[in-house]
Amino acid sequence: MGIFNAPNKVPQHQRAYQAAYRQHIRIWNISPRSRVMLVPYTILLTGTLGAGLYGMGRKVLGYGSFI
Repeated sequence: MGIFNAPNKVPQHQRAYQAAYRQHIRIWNISPRSRVMLVPYTILLTGTLGAGLYGMGRKVLGYGSFI
Protein backbone atom coordinates (compact mmCIF):
# COMPACT_ATOMS: atom_id res chain seq x y z
CA MET A 1 0.00 0.00 0.00
CA GLY A 2 1.57 3.25 -1.17
CA ILE A 3 -0.51 5.52 1.03
CA PHE A 4 0.74 3.94 4.24
CA ASN A 5 4.40 3.79 3.27
CA ALA A 6 4.57 7.28 1.80
CA PRO A 7 7.51 9.43 2.88
CA ASN A 8 6.86 12.27 5.29
CA LYS A 9 7.11 15.48 3.26
CA VAL A 10 6.12 17.82 6.09
CA PRO A 11 9.72 18.82 6.96
CA GLN A 12 10.41 19.69 3.29
CA HIS A 13 7.28 21.82 3.04
CA GLN A 14 8.02 23.42 6.40
CA ARG A 15 11.53 24.41 5.28
CA ALA A 16 10.17 25.88 2.05
CA TYR A 17 7.49 27.91 3.81
CA GLN A 18 9.90 29.14 6.49
CA ALA A 19 12.43 30.20 3.84
CA ALA A 20 9.71 32.10 1.95
CA TYR A 21 8.54 33.70 5.18
CA ARG A 22 12.08 34.91 5.91
CA GLN A 23 12.11 36.54 2.45
CA HIS A 24 8.83 38.33 3.33
CA ILE A 25 6.79 36.48 0.69
CA ARG A 26 3.09 36.45 1.45
CA ILE A 27 1.53 33.08 2.21
CA TRP A 28 -0.69 33.06 -0.91
CA ASN A 29 2.32 33.60 -3.19
CA ILE A 30 4.43 30.74 -1.84
CA SER A 31 2.92 27.85 -3.76
CA PRO A 32 0.69 27.66 -6.84
CA ARG A 33 -1.71 25.51 -4.83
CA SER A 34 -2.45 28.54 -2.67
CA ARG A 35 -3.58 30.55 -5.70
CA VAL A 36 -6.18 27.87 -6.47
CA MET A 37 -7.97 28.85 -3.28
CA LEU A 38 -7.47 32.59 -3.82
CA VAL A 39 -9.28 32.75 -7.19
CA PRO A 40 -12.70 31.46 -6.00
CA TYR A 41 -12.43 33.66 -2.91
CA THR A 42 -11.81 36.75 -5.05
CA ILE A 43 -14.68 35.89 -7.40
CA LEU A 44 -17.04 35.35 -4.48
CA LEU A 45 -15.89 38.54 -2.75
CA THR A 46 -16.36 40.74 -5.80
CA GLY A 47 -19.67 39.06 -6.68
CA THR A 48 -21.21 39.58 -3.26
CA LEU A 49 -19.87 43.14 -3.10
CA GLY A 50 -21.39 43.90 -6.50
CA ALA A 51 -24.73 42.31 -5.59
CA GLY A 52 -24.82 44.23 -2.32
CA LEU A 53 -24.06 47.54 -4.00
CA TYR A 54 -26.70 46.82 -6.65
CA GLY A 55 -29.30 46.09 -3.97
CA MET A 56 -28.37 49.21 -2.00
CA GLY A 57 -28.58 51.31 -5.14
CA ARG A 58 -32.05 50.02 -5.87
CA LYS A 59 -33.10 50.71 -2.29
CA VAL A 60 -31.83 54.29 -2.53
CA LEU A 61 -33.78 54.76 -5.76
CA GLY A 62 -36.97 53.62 -4.00
CA TYR A 63 -37.38 50.06 -5.21
CA GLY A 64 -38.27 47.60 -2.47
CA SER A 65 -37.17 44.37 -4.08
CA PHE A 66 -33.79 43.13 -5.26
CA ILE A 67 -34.97 42.48 -8.82
